[in-house]
Formats: sequence, C-alpha cells, structure tokens
Amino acid sequence: MSAAEMQNSDADPDEEWAKDEGVPTLDQPFIQKYLDSRDALVAQEKRQRSDHAFRETLSPMVAEAAAIVSAIRFEEQQTLWNAKHEDNLSKQERFEVHPGMMFNLARERMESSKLWRIVKKMPKGALLHCHLEAMGDPDWLIEEAMQTEGISISAATPLHTPEARRDSPFFFQYVKLPRSRHTTSIWSAEYKARESIPIVQAAESFPGGKQNCLAWFKSRVTITHEEAMQHHMGPNAAWSKFLSCFPILASLQRYEPIFRKFIRRMLTQLHEDGVRWVDIRSIFLQPFTRTAAANPDDDFEGMLAVLQEEIDAFKRSEAGSGFWGARLIWTMNRSLGKRAVVEDMMECIAMKQLFPNLVAGYDLVGQEDLGRPLADLTPELFWFKRTCAEEGVDIPFFFHAGETLGDGDSVDENLFDAVLLGTRRIGHGFSLYKHPLLIDMVKEKKILVESCPISNEVLRLCGSIMSHPLPALLARGVPCALCNDDPAILGQGSSGMTHDFWQALQGWDNLGLEGLASLAENSVRWATFEDCTGNVWQQEIKAGAFGTGVRAERVREWNSKFEEFCAWVVLEFGPDIDTLD
Repeated sequence: MSAAEMQNSDADPDEEWAKDEGVPTLDQPFIQKYLDSRDALVAQEKRQRSDHAFRETLSPMVAEAAAIVSAIRFEEQQTLWNAKHEDNLSKQERFEVHPGMMFNLARERMESSKLWRIVKKMPKGALLHCHLEAMGDPDWLIEEAMQTEGISISAATPLHTPEARRDSPFFFQYVKLPRSRHTTSIWSAEYKARESIPIVQAAESFPGGKQNCLAWFKSRVTITHEEAMQHHMGPNAAWSKFLSCFPILASLQRYEPIFRKFIRRMLTQLHEDGVRWVDIRSIFLQPFTRTAAANPDDDFEGMLAVLQEEIDAFKRSEAGSGFWGARLIWTMNRSLGKRAVVEDMMECIAMKQLFPNLVAGYDLVGQEDLGRPLADLTPELFWFKRTCAEEGVDIPFFFHAGETLGDGDSVDENLFDAVLLGTRRIGHGFSLYKHPLLIDMVKEKKILVESCPISNEVLRLCGSIMSHPLPALLARGVPCALCNDDPAILGQGSSGMTHDFWQALQGWDNLGLEGLASLAENSVRWATFEDCTGNVWQQEIKAGAFGTGVRAERVREWNSKFEEFCAWVVLEFGPDIDTLD
C-alpha cells in the first residue's frame, strides 16, 4: 500500500487521542517524507521485475482492463474466498475457504468466479511444457477405447483383490482375437498372466459393473482428490503414483485410430483455451500400432508421421483457424542405463532427419530426486551433440532441472549443468530462486523458466500457490512462462491452461493482468517455431516484437489479440466497476 492509499483509508478512531498525546500522525511532514521514501524503494524494486518493460508500454485500453481485473480480484477475495459471506458452510469449511487455498479444494469455486470467465477468454500464447501422455481427458480416452474394436487389457498378475487393482501394473493394446476364444476374467485368481482380454468384456465383468470399472480406471491414471491432500506423505509417494499413470495412458493412446482422435481433440481443447502453439514432450518407450501394420512399431516413424499429419490437418481445418502449430521435444527417462539413453538419442537423431520440422529438441525426464543427475549423464550428452553435428542436424536441449526441494544436493545442482550444457529453457526450475549466480546467468543467456504451479503443488513441492517460488524469480527479472505440465493426471481435467493462469492471478498481488500477460507474451517469444542456431535464438528473443522473423510476427499478433481481449474486458465488466468499491 502506498502513502497516498494510507492517507485515503478510513480514519483511525484513536486519531484525536494520538494528537493530544503528541504521537505523530500520517500527515506530519517527516512521516510523509518517510512514506515517500518507502514508496520510492518499492518502485525501485519493481523496476527489476521481469514484467517491468511490458508494464511500461501498456496502452490505455490494457491499463483500464488491468484496473478492472484488479478490482474484481479484490471483490472476490472479500466474497467468494471469504467464509464470513456464506451461511451454508460447515464449521470445518469456514476454516478451509480462503484466497490461495489448495488447488484441489479450490477448483470448483474458481470455475464459478468472474476471474475464471476472464482468464478463460485470455489469449495465452504458447504452451511450452506439457507431456503428451498426460494430456486430454481420461474419461474420454477410456470411452473411446471401449468403442474401438480390438482394444484389450492385460496384466502381469490377476487383478483379483482390491490391493492388486490398486497397485498391480496393467496396460492396453490392440490385439486381433478370435471371436470364439475362451478367456478367464482378469479380475479372478485364475487369470493367466499377460493374457489379452477384450476391454468391453473386462469392463462388464468388473465387480459392480462397467461404471465401477470406469471409476477404477480413472483412479489408476490420475492423482485422486484424496491422494492430492496427503501432503504429509512427501513427494516420493506422490511421484510413485504419478509415474505409474504414464504407461497406462500411453498404452491406450498408441493405437493409430485412437491416437489420431486424441491429437485432434487435444489441439482443439488447447486452441479453444487461447493457446496458439504447443511444444509437446513425449517419451518413446511404449510401441505404436498402425492399423495397416501386423506388428507394433518400435522405431516410432509411424507415430511421428501420424502426429505431423494431424497437426497439419488441424491447422487447415475450420476449428484450427489461427492455430500456429506444434512441435515435439523428444524425451527420455533419466533413470535408465547408459545403453538405453544412447540408443534413444540415436533414435531421436534418426527421427529428426526424417521429420526435421517436427522434432525441435531433446530432454531427460522423470523424478529428479530419484533419477540420475545431469552430471552423471554428461558423457552421453556430449556424445549426442557431437553425433548431431556429424549427422548435420541441430537438436537443442530443453532440460527439466530444479524440480526439487533440495538445496545444494546433486539434484538441485542439475540447474548448473542445464545452464552449462546450453539449455534454451528450464523445465520447472523450482529451486532456481536459491541460486543468485545462476539467476544472473539465466537472465544473461536468455533462458526461460517453464513454470508449472499446479504440478508443483500436487507433487508436493509446495503447499499451495501462495508458497510457490515463481514470484521470487519474477522479482529478480527471470523470464518465465506458465505451463500445465500433466493436466490429465494432476486434476485440471482438460488440456487447457486456464487453471494455472487463474491460480497465478488470484494468488499473487504483484502479478495482476499485466504480469499475467507478460508471462503469456514470453511463451510466444520462447516457442520453438523453427530451427535456429543458439545466437540467432537469443537475438530473436531479445528483439521481441521489433524483429523481422516469424517469432516477431507472432509476438505482434499475440499483442493484437490481447488488446482485443482487453477491450472485451472493459466492455463486459467495466460498467460494474463502481459496484466493486
């Protein structure tokens, strides 16, 4: 609060008593001088923020929209997020309802708010950090599998007890099975390991019927509400469930008819949510089956061909009008051995040669706390860069790093290796705020942090949006963008980014619509629209909207859409602004 706001606030009932006793008041010159110095200090710090330059160039329309959004945010903090304004809450709920409450508790309320309507419509630019296997809607995916002939389920052990159904691995695949073939229920103790059971048959024979089966499936591929609340169990427990979801979801997606529909639906959902571009990460461990192929495709040429076809088709479609496109960041599990990593790198290079406009970069993923640190993988990474040069391809790094609570351990120090190895962006960077020297290097090298607040909360790196470190990075001038990471698993429920944008806007006083817009503009500036050398990459990012390439053109296009959006905010909510006092 500034000195002027202090002076304009309601008078203190003890003001006259203070004067009589000789206690200084706010209107006295030396107190005013102190308050002016205080305001100057606050302003000086804000000039160091990463969104300062963006705020300095606001048009009158954007500034008015930002003021309206700020007023709405204040109103909702006093009403929607204040239990005193509701009579129908239980005693326990009155303690739970507050601004910045945990995502899984807040989701239903946030989706009923005015801010939700505003953020939902906001042009969000590019989604720079998401994992293909964890996109989309699990409910849609399982229903689609039910309607696709040939999809079967199998498991290494019978799923005949509640414990087995909770913990035992299973997967789906396309299998041509004889119609007269006799099978034993996968839910019985007599089930033969790895026998394929038609998914419809399995669902109908599930204890309690098909609807119970669908509920069971969803509980196995998402972090449930109950699991998300168990922060006392620590990150490892959350990660154990989290990682178990990926192979199940991937096994359902990687049959060509389902995969094509899945990609179209994902791109449609993103575009409807204001996303114009997406950099997709995917790990290539589960095979891909094409309808015309007798055997699953382990080299993934077919999968990438279908992915490219569907991206191009969506851009040409009426639903995809204005969508810029998508590219792939090839990823590998950091926990696997040297041979597996090197073979994966060779596969990535081969696919880059076949699909030069699709493959955009390389990353290593998985739980950092239990995986191999980048320092251990340095020989393989140097070999990869040398082999890329020999093969005439350029595949830059986009490393996950600092997704940890550690401070100075080998996991936390992944940040040092990511920067030294030339990463163009940092996935998560949760622990970066602890490293002042690295922060300066990240700013100098124009490295962007792909921040995923809801993911970090659900995976127990922070208790809620209020304790997330992204504001510390923004205050230090670090370029950042918001991302949704794994919405199908983490609870957002769709592929869009509105939940993460809303959480940031409602959670942090210093952000506002202006800061939120700066994060969205950053996502456009750092997207992988086309291949370019490291020097050109930095020059284009630095030039922003003042350059001449495709990146600058899209930054300008995003700014134009954001201006239109702000005009809508003013027209839609401006007339109500007087009622928000």
